[in-house]
Amino acid sequence: MVSPVTVVKSEGPKLVPFFKATCVYFVLWLPTSSPSWFSALIKCLPIFCLWVFLLAHGINFLVLHRSASRILAGLIFSAVGDAFLIWQEQGYFIHGLLMFAITHILYSSAFGMKPLDLKAGLLMGVVSSSCYAFLYSYLSGPFTYLVAVYIALIGFMGWRAVAGVQLCTDLWTWTKLSACVGAMLFMVSDLTIALNKFCFPVPYSRFIIMATYYAAQMLIALSAVETRDEEDFRKRR
Repeated sequence: MVSPVTVVKSEGPKLVPFFKATCVYFVLWLPTSSPSWFSALIKCLPIFCLWVFLLAHGINFLVLHRSASRILAGLIFSAVGDAFLIWQEQGYFIHGLLMFAITHILYSSAFGMKPLDLKAGLLMGVVSSSCYAFLYSYLSGPFTYLVAVYIALIGFMGWRAVAGVQLCTDLWTWTKLSACVGAMLFMVSDLTIALNKFCFPVPYSRFIIMATYYAAQMLIALSAVETRDEEDFRKRR
C-alpha cells in the first residue's frame, strides 16, 4: 500500500491551484445578493482546478479507470450546479439541486458496490431518514419530494463511500478514507444548506457550506488517483 507521505509528495503540487482558487473565493467573499457571471466564475474556479488535477494524470488514465472518469464527470456537474445556485433566488435552486443529484449518482457509481457493508447502509439510512424527518415540516410544494429524493441519493453516496473503508482489515487505503471523509463533509455542507434555506438562519452558514464543500470535493477528487499512485509506486521500486 502506498504511504500517505508518498502520495502527498506526488499529488500535493497538483493541488496548489485548487488551494489558491479557494483562497481567492474566501478573500473576495463576493456578496450573494448581487449574482453575476464573475461571482459564478470565482465560486466555480476551485472545482475547475480539480478538473485540471484529474486531467493532469492523463487522458489514458481517465479512459482506463472508470471510477476516475465518473468523478471527473461529477465535478463537471458540480460546477454547473454551483453556477445555478448563484442565481437560486431567481428561481434556479431546483436546477442546482438536479445537477448535484446527478453528481451523487456519478460518485456512487465511482465508489462501487463492493464491499456491500449492509451495516453501514443501515446506519446511513437511519441518518438520512432522520434528517428528512426533521426537514419535512418545513417543506412545501415540490420540495417535499425533491428533497426526499436528493437526501436518498446523497445518503446512498455516503453509504458507498463509508463501505469502502475497511479499517479492521488490510483492504483499506488512504484514498478510500479520503472518499469517506469527503462524502461526510458533502453531507454536512448540504444539510447546512437545507437548514438555512428551509428551517432557520444558520450562523456563518455560507462559510460552513463552502468550506466543507470545497474540502469534500478535493478529498473525493483525491480518491480517484489511487490506481495511478499504486502503479507509479511499483515502477519506482
